[in-house]
Amino acid sequence: MKICNIRTENGIHLCVETVKGLADLTKYGFVYDTYEVIAGKGIGELKNLAARDDLPLVSDPVYAPILRRPGKVVCVGFNYPKHAKGAGYKVPDHPWLFPKFSDAIVAANTDVTLPPYETSYDYEAELVVIMGKTAWNVKKEDALSYVFGYTCGNDLSCRDAQMLTTQFMIGKCFPGFGPCGPLIVTADSYDPTRKHIQSYVNGELRQDGYTDEMFFKVDELIEFITRYMRLEPGDLIFTGTPSGVELEHKVGEKNYLKPGDRVDVVIEGLGTLTNYMI
Repeated sequence: MKICNIRTENGIHLCVETVKGLADLTKYGFVYDTYEVIAGKGIGELKNLAARDDLPLVSDPVYAPILRRPGKVVCVGFNYPKHAKGAGYKVPDHPWLFPKFSDAIVAANTDVTLPPYETSYDYEAELVVIMGKTAWNVKKEDALSYVFGYTCGNDLSCRDAQMLTTQFMIGKCFPGFGPCGPLIVTADSYDPTRKHIQSYVNGELRQDGYTDEMFFKVDELIEFITRYMRLEPGDLIFTGTPSGVELEHKVGEKNYLKPGDRVDVVIEGLGTLTNYMI
């Protein structure tokens, strides 16, 4: 099942993808928002609506963020061996974690502001996990049962700022630097293994990999993360990026993002996340 949030003249509405396209659930008396659905409310009704082929469709949807304000946005660094090697790092012995803040999360097809006092802006196509249950000290074999769904993400980064300190955080936390979407695909209908993941800048292919290249898989990441922090429904995990980002290129050959660029993240089964740099 695929769901998303859209902006309307009456506020943000939850939509479900039917066999014919997106349907605005508010028009059918569906009273729950995304967070309530993640918590398990209205799931049966939602599945019934998704199976119908007679619902009027939303044309030209204006996407809203997949979640208003996630409590935690946890990101994983150098989780694809080719990317780690290309950036001059060894594959870590354990996941390298850093945060983004909730104002990083913006919708598909929206503009992302690149502040003019920095220049080393980079893209990172990533599979994003949306947690569905409170998870604390979860074991690997149980980890995927805590996942509500998956979406596309772009871990936008300012490389110069990222390298200023021993932590990557300040290069990752600009407002709007965590686009996600456009849809959430629920875990019961999506297997995150061996999915094609790509990024394009202005239509030019930059990254081209598969999710099974991840050194630490989704279940291993959840096990590790929940040893040290409690994840709640709606929290997000950016799982790392494949090779092909500008960080990996030699000095003088880096083609960093600039205002006017369009970035597309494409993940098999999840769709295309498009954002525009301004």
